Amino acid sequence: MTPQITVLDTGGQYCHLIARRVRELGIYADVQQSDVPAATLADRRGIIISGGPASVYAPDSPTTEKELYALGVPVLGICYGLQLMADSLGGEVALGDKGEYGKATLHVDDASGLLAGFDADEPVWMSHRDQVRTPPPGFRRTATTATCPVSAIEDGERKLYGVQFHPEVVHTLRGRRLLENFLFGICGCVKDWDPQQQLPEIERQVQAIAAGRNVLFFASGGVDSTVASALCVRALGAERVHAVYVDTGLMREGETEFVEKTFEGFGHGVFEVVDARAEFLGQLAGVTEPERKRHIIGEEFVRVQERILERGRFLDGEWILGQGTIYPDTIESGGTKKADLIKTHHNRVAGIQRLMEANRIVEPLRDLYKDEVRVLGRTMQLPDELLDRHPFPGPGLAIRCLCSDAAAAVEATPEGWVVPVRSVGVQGDSRTYRPVLAVEELPTEEVIDRATHLINQRSDVNRVIARCGGHSPFSEAQVRPSAITEERLDRLRRADAIVREMSEQSGFEQQVWQFPVVLIPLGDAARPDSVVLRPIYSVDGMTASAVAMPDGLREALVARLLEIPGVAHVLYDITHKPPATIEWE
Repeated sequence: MTPQITVLDTGGQYCHLIARRVRELGIYADVQQSDVPAATLADRRGIIISGGPASVYAPDSPTTEKELYALGVPVLGICYGLQLMADSLGGEVALGDKGEYGKATLHVDDASGLLAGFDADEPVWMSHRDQVRTPPPGFRRTATTATCPVSAIEDGERKLYGVQFHPEVVHTLRGRRLLENFLFGICGCVKDWDPQQQLPEIERQVQAIAAGRNVLFFASGGVDSTVASALCVRALGAERVHAVYVDTGLMREGETEFVEKTFEGFGHGVFEVVDARAEFLGQLAGVTEPERKRHIIGEEFVRVQERILERGRFLDGEWILGQGTIYPDTIESGGTKKADLIKTHHNRVAGIQRLMEANRIVEPLRDLYKDEVRVLGRTMQLPDELLDRHPFPGPGLAIRCLCSDAAAAVEATPEGWVVPVRSVGVQGDSRTYRPVLAVEELPTEEVIDRATHLINQRSDVNRVIARCGGHSPFSEAQVRPSAITEERLDRLRRADAIVREMSEQSGFEQQVWQFPVVLIPLGDAARPDSVVLRPIYSVDGMTASAVAMPDGLREALVARLLEIPGVAHVLYDITHKPPATIEWE
């Protein structure tokens, strides 16, 4: 098929999400690098330029050929794509007075053309610091926000359009309508794509990659690896797929038993459990730096894999490695040419890269999102008990058990306390690693909405947490030197089990996409840790909204968590993504 729409990648974490949104509307789209020769795109019905982490005025920033804008093909620039179009055609782009991350209100000057169907004030999703100061000649402004005076521009005669916000994310409520306006009203596209065609095509890809070889899966028990394994069973037959579950000592309560039951349920060929708890915890002893933890876990996985491979027939050329890697794992790990590293995924460490380079790996889901993976699972009639599970990180509880190599006290500010525990954020498509801000307020919807404004006003934090209860005044809290230990993991495991139990019983689990529980080394000598609750709503993990739980459930949950020995405070992460990531590390 010839793509009707090409998305040009300038390194944005949402680049493939744009292409997916186009495909959801029934239009075949592909993704190419932004510097592709413009002449090769002359037969497209439309071109979309993605967002990205760079500044157009910086050296070596991603660019497009200027001839692109003279093809007569409609072009839509999103975020960095808007800025790139403006800069290329004679406009002015500069650093804004402050950033704009997360929810914003778009004030629409002209609800026609690209913005047809928009109200005067619309909720949109922003992630930028640079902004267009002056549109290029021939363009007119069609929308603003309180922070960004040029939030949408267009030159209808040349069919060139740009928006500073992200229509491709679910939090821009009329983002789908904008894309429909562009695809059908401006580009004249006709529907030619059916997402349900994915399953047979993926099966064909698995068969082609396997090329007669068998597949070994190191299963985590999560939705992704289980669906990927079941897909290979479907494509190759149960006798050609072998699954190994590695108990790392970093899993939740009851995880091993659940995984065994799940794999038995769909008739997997061979399934075995390998106990590697001593190896993983031994390697992590005394380690506090988050990226070092991820690398250790990734490399230890490779060592365990190699040990299993060496014990028998897996070393010969008849076997390859299967993984449940999905799209956000690759794109947020710098998976596109210009992308900024948001997180280091354990499926992308050096050992895995070597296996990929040796053509001994199959990742059936690498171009899909979590909701699409669940659709495939239901098509294959996998149980809802599995498919409705919340996502759980591959490195396990290790990246939810935060560590510190030094002692430090919380610092009082007019807004609350700056807690010297750093977490990962994503601001302007770039990674940040900063302390968090704690406020002495309950996590209501109003407080959650204010969190993004607090972060936009300050450059020293990327996450806001609300204190829900504790054994002592928060002003006395101290960060204490700590690493991963059996005692701290057991504390986190118990907290996670309590949260899952009470969330399931109350029905709150069905109202959120994921509910990470985080342990941070903040407390006092008797109670050295605090528990952070992180319930969020999302569709695919690329963006997420913090969710306020009912007062009664929150109060009961806090009371139970404060009974855990060693827990000083219970905190509630009220930050959207962006500016914070879903996980803390």
